[in-house]
Amino acid sequence: MNVIGLKTFVAREVQRAFRVYIQTILSPLINALLYILIFGVVVGSTIQSVGGFSYIDFVLPGILMLNLINSAFSQTSSSLYFQRFAKHIEEILVAPLSHMEMIAGYVIAGVARGLIVGLGVYVIALIFSAATIAHLGLFILYTIAVAVIFSLLGLLVALWAQNFEQLSILSVFVITPLTFLGGVFNSVTMLPSSVQTIALFNPFFYFVDGLRYAMIGVREGNAMVGWMVIIGLIVLCGGLVWRLFTIGWRLRT
Repeated sequence: MNVIGLKTFVAREVQRAFRVYIQTILSPLINALLYILIFGVVVGSTIQSVGGFSYIDFVLPGILMLNLINSAFSQTSSSLYFQRFAKHIEEILVAPLSHMEMIAGYVIAGVARGLIVGLGVYVIALIFSAATIAHLGLFILYTIAVAVIFSLLGLLVALWAQNFEQLSILSVFVITPLTFLGGVFNSVTMLPSSVQTIALFNPFFYFVDGLRYAMIGVREGNAMVGWMVIIGLIVLCGGLVWRLFTIGWRLRT
């Protein structure tokens, strides 16, 4: 394993994110602050409690997960696509790195950016006394696992996209809607019974539900099903990305 090469690759990717920190770090933190103010403070003042918890405590895991997902996805998708667009992906392909090391470099950088933004959201929440962690180990595990999934999805979209517009299709039409329908701002019990059943087939529900359990100790879904979804997506997306890198799909011309 080329440890020095991998460390250099990750450092370059992370530095790339910090060079445009207003877009990559500051912007999602401002969005999170607005979500916490509007939904947690303003709307929360009219809602006594959800499942025995204050509304701001209940919605915070969803807000954190939303920003974590978007940050990890944006890091890898924008990085790989721009390298393809600028035609300097060849420099990476000829570097002394295996395909697995290249993928690991992108994913580690995506996870790092997601965790940095997630930590920032958590710090902001502390200002409003809305940040608790009931199970620290699970909190770390869920955040890293979900960040890995969306870092891999970002690579898949970056390989598929033919223009900058296509690069945002998954985020606009899939990630954001499914995240909002995954229980970010409400309990699944608030939904009509028929819709509750549909919500259980939304993988984003298990992402938010798992993080909510890690933070405040309440769970609405099945933990085993949630982990099966997470592990299955990591294996599926990871295997597909590795296969596409191996055959050089839209990487080699």
